[in-house]
Amino acid sequence: MKLFILTFVLSLGLGLRAWGHGGVPLGPNGGRLLEFSKNHSVQGELVLTNGVFRLTLLDAQKKPIALKDQVLSVAGGDRSQPTKPVVTRDGNQFVFPALAGKKYPLVFQFRETADARPVTARMTFDASTCSGCDHAEWLCRCDDDHDHDETKPAAK
Repeated sequence: MKLFILTFVLSLGLGLRAWGHGGVPLGPNGGRLLEFSKNHSVQGELVLTNGVFRLTLLDAQKKPIALKDQVLSVAGGDRSQPTKPVVTRDGNQFVFPALAGKKYPLVFQFRETADARPVTARMTFDASTCSGCDHAEWLCRCDDDHDHDETKPAAK
């Protein structure tokens, strides 16, 4: 019985460690992955270039999905008065401007079609540089052992 309890506790501990932060999920282009389905069949890879966010939809094999009837809305910034940037399409990507500030929450509502139920994804955009991996915190590649409270200010 003691062996069973010890095995159970160790398994639980290892499982929780694997479920922890461990950096953020990154896509094939080094962008942040957001889950837009319950079975990983649709994800979005978010990248930031020159003050503009670009989100590419990916299938389960991380291959780009062509934009057709999909709809994306974004809100972020101050929680009491969120900003809703205009989301446009550029080829096979959703595009919207970055908000003012170095750290703010972003909420994404994705719909397969205009009348479909929305799937919500959330993340915190944090432009400060991680001291462990020297990437922006929102794209951190560190493992669970890294203390994410120790960040360097973002490079200008």
